[in-house]
Amino acid sequence: MTTIYHNPRCSKSRECLLLLENQSKEVTVVNYIKDPLSKAQIEKLIKLLGINPIDLVRTNETEWKENYKGKKLTDAQIITALQKHPKLIQRPIVVQGDKAVIARPAEVALSIL
Repeated sequence: MTTIYHNPRCSKSRECLLLLENQSKEVTVVNYIKDPLSKAQIEKLIKLLGINPIDLVRTNETEWKENYKGKKLTDAQIITALQKHPKLIQRPIVVQGDKAVIARPAEVALSIL
């Protein structure tokens, strides 16, 4: 089972979803904007991706610049920020079993299928 953490307003996310569907994959779509992720879900994604919490942040977003830029945040504070502002989460994220990638470009997702 393949899961995509998807923002339907993002062209890159839509492109990745189409790519997965064209691969004849059964895809579970998680719209994390409509249904924000829990701290535990965010922590699990970070672990699967093998990255630091800050690497999951879209630091060019207004919410980040206005509220967090230049501040020294702990990993826990970054995860809280991601939960509070789902738009800050890098996208799309594709998970297959115990592997995950930030699929930018979309073709990166093929590396774990």
